[in-house]
Amino acid sequence: MSNVSRIAPAPAAYAERQIALIRRTMAKDCNNDEFDLFVHTARHLGLDPLRKQVYAFVYSKDKPDKRKMTIVTGIDGFRTIADRTGNYRPDEDEPTYEIDQEQKSPINPIGLVKATVRVYKFSHGDWHKVTASAYWDEYAPVKEEWAYNNETGRREPSGKKALDTSGNWGKMPRLMLAKVAEALALRKAWPDSFANVYAQEEVDRTRILDDMTPSEAAEAGNTAARLEKVGLANTLMLSFDPKHDLEAVPIGKAADRIFAFIDENRDEPSAIALWQSRNRTALREFWGRAPTDALEVKKALEKATHAIGADA
Repeated sequence: MSNVSRIAPAPAAYAERQIALIRRTMAKDCNNDEFDLFVHTARHLGLDPLRKQVYAFVYSKDKPDKRKMTIVTGIDGFRTIADRTGNYRPDEDEPTYEIDQEQKSPINPIGLVKATVRVYKFSHGDWHKVTASAYWDEYAPVKEEWAYNNETGRREPSGKKALDTSGNWGKMPRLMLAKVAEALALRKAWPDSFANVYAQEEVDRTRILDDMTPSEAAEAGNTAARLEKVGLANTLMLSFDPKHDLEAVPIGKAADRIFAFIDENRDEPSAIALWQSRNRTALREFWGRAPTDALEVKKALEKATHAIGADA
């Protein structure tokens, strides 16, 4: 058997009635610009919204300053894209899970630690297994609970956390985490095909990005355009010293550069927290462009600044 090169699908065509139905059902919260973008993306990916292969989610739809649309792909859409490459086959075995009963809690109903999924890619004359694992504490949509404070007369964070059960994370935790692992495995095997394509389950936890205002998003877009013009499109503009200019760090080396900064300032968590605040927009961009590396950076920053929260 010979390897089959990936052939990009032709843009999908939708009849007027299909467009109207998509607008009423799969993108009912979108405004005109958001809907145009959603349909353009679905066509480009060759996916069918009516078959639930791709979705449009609008967050903070009642708050104009925080409104944000996110386009996500269903796991069936991921499999469709992979199947079009001609060198994909799914694993015949079920996903495997690691469960620790000691971690069972209201925010982790069965004590699930991780899910592992394998896919196969045909390359260089043979099938190769590609494995990826997704960890519960990295993807489960755990949110902070708010409560009314009698002293201040307003709602404030309570310090308690809860699992968001508006979806299926509470009812089908194994299935949800396995979907994340499968998406990670497919992206690992075909990085070009799945560039900037994310499964719904992958982004459930990234609602922390929803406080980005349109003006911040616009500035990020303007910055990206300027960087592309000067040949720095695959970089992040980071500030490691307020006395010096911004530093253009290649996306692939950003995590290492940030880890080095954290190590250098390990004894000064307040300095790390200040750096994190100063680079807030760049870190959001990092999450969107390299989510796996950005997640490791996020964990390292949380660990390094934990002492501040503990002393507060």
